[in-house]
Amino acid sequence: MNHEIAALKQSDDYGKAMEKLTKLKAEAQQVVAEAQQAMVVAKRLRDERRREKAIVSDNEQREMIRESQYMKAELHRTKKRYAALLEAAEAEVEAYNRRIAELKSTRKRKSDQLQRWLFSQFTFLNAHGERSDLLSIFRNYYLLHSPKSVLATHYAAMGEQITLFPPSGTGECCEPKLLQYAFVNGMRPVEMAMFWWGEPPKTEIRQHGQFYPACNGKCKPLLTWMLKGMNVAANALEVEAKQSIDIVYEDRDLAVIVKPSGMLTVPGRSKQQSVEAILRQRWGYEETTPIIVHRLDMATSGLLVVARNKEAHKHLQAQFKAKMVRKRYIALLDATLLNRVGLPSEGTISLPLCADAVDRPRQIVDKNKGKTAITHYKIVGKTPLQDSRYNEAVKVELCPITGRTHQLRVHCAHSEGLSCPILGDTLYGKRADRLYLHAEYLEFTHPTTGKRIRFEKKI
Repeated sequence: MNHEIAALKQSDDYGKAMEKLTKLKAEAQQVVAEAQQAMVVAKRLRDERRREKAIVSDNEQREMIRESQYMKAELHRTKKRYAALLEAAEAEVEAYNRRIAELKSTRKRKSDQLQRWLFSQFTFLNAHGERSDLLSIFRNYYLLHSPKSVLATHYAAMGEQITLFPPSGTGECCEPKLLQYAFVNGMRPVEMAMFWWGEPPKTEIRQHGQFYPACNGKCKPLLTWMLKGMNVAANALEVEAKQSIDIVYEDRDLAVIVKPSGMLTVPGRSKQQSVEAILRQRWGYEETTPIIVHRLDMATSGLLVVARNKEAHKHLQAQFKAKMVRKRYIALLDATLLNRVGLPSEGTISLPLCADAVDRPRQIVDKNKGKTAITHYKIVGKTPLQDSRYNEAVKVELCPITGRTHQLRVHCAHSEGLSCPILGDTLYGKRADRLYLHAEYLEFTHPTTGKRIRFEKKI
């Protein structure tokens, strides 16, 4: 089918049909333009004749009207003639395009059927000795973990049975293969971890020698099944810790709070605490009342402004959209940052970002499909650090101009950015006691008083 599609695209007849259509379009455009220009010139000459003569005879007047009417009719006939020619030429090309589209559709259907069959044959054991195929593993995982709206979408798309297709390459990674070998041979794994070796790829961020969790798109659903019965999770277990927020300012319209590291901004699928849930309980607000204006990653600490009514929420969101809100973050990076040759102490990083389709929420740098992401940075200098892994770090001020997901974390870690991940960034860098990223400064216009207000909270 690939050969047939390629043969159609490269055939002489298809090429001639495309060439004929292209030439005809150009010819029609030129002929119509020339006719329109001739009408303009003729009208100008008629106007000049009227100005030159004090009195224009009735015969001359009728002659000029007939000329105008004839030229308009000729233009209409020309457009109609070329429209018919173009319709025939487009139909000829469309016949080839329709055949190519039909072949592509059939190819996709057959490819999906083959992939489905392959996934149905690709079976894995778990710690209980149970066996299941990839299709069943993914379907059951998402039936348990996905929101109902997502399942409804897939239900409508797939028909009678919900089948969430695993990404291509699922099951080919080292972790499931090693676990499968262990279970087949009666072994019980004690511990497993994956680390990156060598230079990172251009898009993803990986640090040589650093450990990384299983990807969410391919491995997590599969490893969740395979580790069933071992009382462990595919990735680090989420531990719910009771935390509190510090409210530094509060009035009838808004509040400014300090979010601790490890707390969600909005409720997630887990039962972990969130800023929104705490404030709704504090104020007695219903779910329909808008509160959250902007977010911080769960691992990031620092200042957040929260709305207390619809009007304030709308006003504050408009300020963020118009880039009227000033934010400054403090990040602590590995002391080796100062050894990077040629890195200015202050500058701007511009690397477009988009989500990693098979490993959300991880972001990648994509210069074709990514959204613009800009950050100003300033290296402040070394600072002592009381951390179980590090004695000192480099303090860096980060001012985001855009607000993309994980923007500061990626811009610090990527080789075309600072090439030094934030300490404690387990997605893009090295482990530490926490993610050392803190929103320390926030400035915006009060939605009611119209005054600029500023807040600062050191890490």
